[in-house]
Amino acid sequence: MDQTPNIYEQERRQKLTKLREAGIDPFGQAESGILPLADLKAQYQTQMGHDGGPVVKGSGRIILKRDMGKLSFLTLRDDSGDLQVALDKKRLDERGWTIRGLLDLGDLIVVEGPLGTTNKGETTIWASRIEMASKALLPPPAKWEGMSDVELRYRHRYVDLWTNPQVMELAKLRIRIIDQIRQYMRDRGFLEVETPMMQVIHGGAAARPFVTHHNALDMNLFLRIAPELFLKRLLVGGFTKVFEINRNFRNEGISPRHNPEFTMLEAYEAFGSWETMANLVEGMICQLAENLFGGLKIEHKNADGEVVRTINLQRPWRRVRMTDLVEERTGWKFDQQPISDQQKAAIRESNPGKDLKLHGSPAEQLVEVYEKLIEPTLIDPCYVTHVPSVIIPLARKNRQDDYFADVYELAINGQEISPGYSELNDPDVQAANFAHQVGDKEEQQKTDDDFLNALRHGMPPAGGMGLGIDRLIMMLTGADSIRDVILFPLMKPHA
Repeated sequence: MDQTPNIYEQERRQKLTKLREAGIDPFGQAESGILPLADLKAQYQTQMGHDGGPVVKGSGRIILKRDMGKLSFLTLRDDSGDLQVALDKKRLDERGWTIRGLLDLGDLIVVEGPLGTTNKGETTIWASRIEMASKALLPPPAKWEGMSDVELRYRHRYVDLWTNPQVMELAKLRIRIIDQIRQYMRDRGFLEVETPMMQVIHGGAAARPFVTHHNALDMNLFLRIAPELFLKRLLVGGFTKVFEINRNFRNEGISPRHNPEFTMLEAYEAFGSWETMANLVEGMICQLAENLFGGLKIEHKNADGEVVRTINLQRPWRRVRMTDLVEERTGWKFDQQPISDQQKAAIRESNPGKDLKLHGSPAEQLVEVYEKLIEPTLIDPCYVTHVPSVIIPLARKNRQDDYFADVYELAINGQEISPGYSELNDPDVQAANFAHQVGDKEEQQKTDDDFLNALRHGMPPAGGMGLGIDRLIMMLTGADSIRDVILFPLMKPHA
């Protein structure tokens, strides 16, 4: 790749040289007493007059610059907001005025001086001191309302964050959401734990793993696709309520709803069930909505600020069997037999453009119809229960009808956001389920003999659940793509 500086970088490097020739470090030094710009702005009181406020020190990136002879106005931005700075030749010493003449958009600076207002009433720092913090050698995007190329934004998140304030706000909101999830779980007696990211045998879900190699032991390892089997080992060990928030890795496709590296919450409770897990998740999401979004109605808006979708989180959330939901939406009354040719034709005719294969076992046909035709339409929360047990080898079978498992799949905003199980703790049944798991051979779990050995020591009946953090944040914020809620999504490198 050509690393030759372009004309804009060359001009900035010339200013870099002039700063050094003037004895000014273009990349600054440690400073104490710097406060967020929003905090500084809040200190100013109108009655203080033109520049009668307290002397403050702040730092930010220059996003706007207006020179008017012996007076310049800069707009600085940090992660708290924007604040105007006035550079007046009467107030600055020779060093400060030299710096003023060598500033560019994108430079990071430190300013100190009294707070006041301009003639137009805008809160401003009237700088008596200015220092460089970092000279920007590359110019910012020309479009100052923010980077408009979506792919470029994802690749250059370090620029996207300060050119698009809403991106910074979303990043902070994600942090607050995860903080509140942690607190919610702790308040209910769950202990946060950490389990291995690299595993000898991948398990806990049917997915294709990433493979790596450990040189010292000369063995392949897998980046985990789920932490489930290790969290259950902790129940065997005597923990009663555990949770983990961390990364999972699946070597599969990339789409607006899938990133190969994603964040999950998983939790397990001794003597719980799929129903206690459903209650836990329902309470958590409602609390998040009320605390951070002002209520139980979540509005998704387009770029023009128009509401395009409303999600109603009002409790109680619907709970419905998968078979009943399929019959309700398609007319197919599931009887544990393969779907008839006549019913296949009717479903395909009423859903043109859908890639419906309708092959495999009756259980696989049922799940395909649900996932392709129904799940994308479930905008308000819906717990879809009683999924065929052959599809879910880690869950208990339903006592009344063992064709189905005691599980839920929570769909909101047209996608699965959380599965929950009454966990299987019979080691012999678990071993048999592993041997007969449905799915492509490459995606089938290899038998984890150590996990089965743990079950033979005795695991209490338990409820378990997973919650996709990235998808949850998409639902709560109205983000169109999972890449909007991940700071550094995976991108194919430029050629």
